[in-house]
Amino acid sequence: METIAIIVAAGRGSRAGEGLPKQYRALAGRTVLGRTLQAFASHPGVGRILCAIHPDDRALYESSVAELDPALRRKLLAPAAGGATRQISVRQALAALPPGDGDAIVLVHDAARPFVEPGLIERAIEAGVAHGAAIPGLAVTDTVKRVGPDGAVCETLDRAALRSVQTPQAFRRGPLAAAHARAAAEGEDAFTDDGQLMEWAGATVYVVDGDSANVKLTSARDFEEAERRLAGRGESMITRVGTGFDVHTFTEGDHIWLGGLRIPHTKGVLAHSDGDVVLHALTDALLGAIACGDIGTHFPPSDPQWKGASSDRFLDHAAKEVRSRGGRIDHLDVTVLCERPRIGQHREAMRERIAAIAGVPVENVSIKATTTEKMGFTGREEGLAAQAAATIRMPERA
Repeated sequence: METIAIIVAAGRGSRAGEGLPKQYRALAGRTVLGRTLQAFASHPGVGRILCAIHPDDRALYESSVAELDPALRRKLLAPAAGGATRQISVRQALAALPPGDGDAIVLVHDAARPFVEPGLIERAIEAGVAHGAAIPGLAVTDTVKRVGPDGAVCETLDRAALRSVQTPQAFRRGPLAAAHARAAAEGEDAFTDDGQLMEWAGATVYVVDGDSANVKLTSARDFEEAERRLAGRGESMITRVGTGFDVHTFTEGDHIWLGGLRIPHTKGVLAHSDGDVVLHALTDALLGAIACGDIGTHFPPSDPQWKGASSDRFLDHAAKEVRSRGGRIDHLDVTVLCERPRIGQHREAMRERIAAIAGVPVENVSIKATTTEKMGFTGREEGLAAQAAATIRMPERA
């Protein structure tokens, strides 16, 4: 019987603090989503995987996928567009699945639970096959009280009968899809997990043993604890720095490309690609940090396919090369050397564009500019240049 995993990854994760959505933040050099995908893609019982992602997050999703071994990526289906709630995201993911057996098992899992172990996945699959609807749960160890609106205790609950629920939750595909469709048709949209939805639809839902290590990352403190946990596993990181430099001659034209932006100017640049010295220098800085050649190695100017190419492709490639090795980009710093055009008015837009291409928070990108006091080729306005530094963290190899 086929097992399909749906990974719910469309949320914004605002409680985890500012910056990237929590599923795309790095833990010891790999994204949370990349770790979650690794757990399911490497499990022999899981045949296919589909992520429900926010429509704006496709580039971040692709960067996380790039962390996987190519053989494991073959299990991934094209991602589905998630919705404003978890319930909508799961429904739309189910609708995006290729036609198939209604008795197939669907595992629904939170992207922000990257520590899911193979044994828990196996228990969920087995319980889904046996019962048609099963969820992992943990016994409640604290005393639980029900309180009224005024804060007064109304009742002390019997904790022996209580469970805190986790994912992955396992269901037969047909009944789960039917329950989601019915809930949408009837305007029932307040379900916090699929077990609750299936209960509402009349199914008997069984609980299997969960795993206390299968925590959901919600707050900034959760991320701090997760980093310490991974460090305890020996997944320590080392800092590496790479530098890059690029220069282009001015020629006739009415614009130049800088930092991924088309900037009006009295001249253009002579280049095989679009001649963006900022993105070229950053690309070389990242490639240098992982000792992986330079921009000419990966995109030789002798190859006609790169003629006029947009340089965001180069920086995106370098960032993916870092992540595919388990690395994390901590900071990108660029200095532009030219008399004109003036960079100040474009600085923030450049930072935002570079952050989007490289998949890092905008606060991790710095853009500066300087002249050479009328000296040299830049001082004579014969061309412009950029120098860059990239700081990354890489897993320490034994």
